[in-house]
Amino acid sequence: MPRFDPSRPDFAPYGLTVVRWTPTLMPRPDRHNEIEMNLLERGSVMYLLGGAKVTIAAGRMSLFWAAIPHQIINVGDASSYFVATVPLSWFLQWNLPARLVERILQGRVAFEMRPNEMGRDVETFGRWQRDLARPTQAKRRVVLLEIEARLLRLAMALPVELARSRSKAPSMESPALSKAEEMACYLAKNYQRPLTAAEVGKAVCLHPNYAMNLFKKVFTITVTEYLTQYRLSHAQRLLATTGNKILGIAMESGFGSVSRFNDAFHKSFGSSPRAYRQEHQIQ
Repeated sequence: MPRFDPSRPDFAPYGLTVVRWTPTLMPRPDRHNEIEMNLLERGSVMYLLGGAKVTIAAGRMSLFWAAIPHQIINVGDASSYFVATVPLSWFLQWNLPARLVERILQGRVAFEMRPNEMGRDVETFGRWQRDLARPTQAKRRVVLLEIEARLLRLAMALPVELARSRSKAPSMESPALSKAEEMACYLAKNYQRPLTAAEVGKAVCLHPNYAMNLFKKVFTITVTEYLTQYRLSHAQRLLATTGNKILGIAMESGFGSVSRFNDAFHKSFGSSPRAYRQEHQIQ
């Protein structure tokens, strides 16, 4: 079974995956631009998530935004666990209830609140893992639909008062989240529209130049590169799941022109958006 590789590049994407992992103490935090779902059948793991200690116990599916630095610092009798990753742009496009989306983008963890869900979840995660081990377009489509439905059920069970209450876990207003992480949250919410350095800096009460330099220092990539990753991920989803025109996808994903979209797409994936669609489109 796979385990965390400390030599893995920061923010290297996982994409859509469902894998059974071996939980191990992590010598450094990991960060990636996906929503991460954890499911343990036994034991527990403790994360340092954005500066706060969070315990993930067996029997309760959990969900968090993995762009927030997360590091396993304790493993309590857990021999393996399911980890599912979903690109953030897909998660946002599902239009899930605000009480779940806001909680996740504020750097907090959402837990399954209902009892007796573990058996069904273990069966479902196992099926997703098998489907994505040898995926077809039909299987990927089913997995995406089922994950969306599972998160909708999670959101419906999340009490409104819990979503609104203050938590010891980090939030956008908490010192546990750095200014750089606040910028990452802001970019995640607004990547589909044009953004300027001045606007991003203002959102976190920093001078634009200082904000840009701080972001690069913390995340090792520029704000522009970070935005491009989100926009490309959003575009990939639309190319694979819709028949929308390339121009429309470029605009909806936040690119200012189709030529800029084509250049960024080819630079990142080595193919044109049209060729990507032909290979990956879900029928």
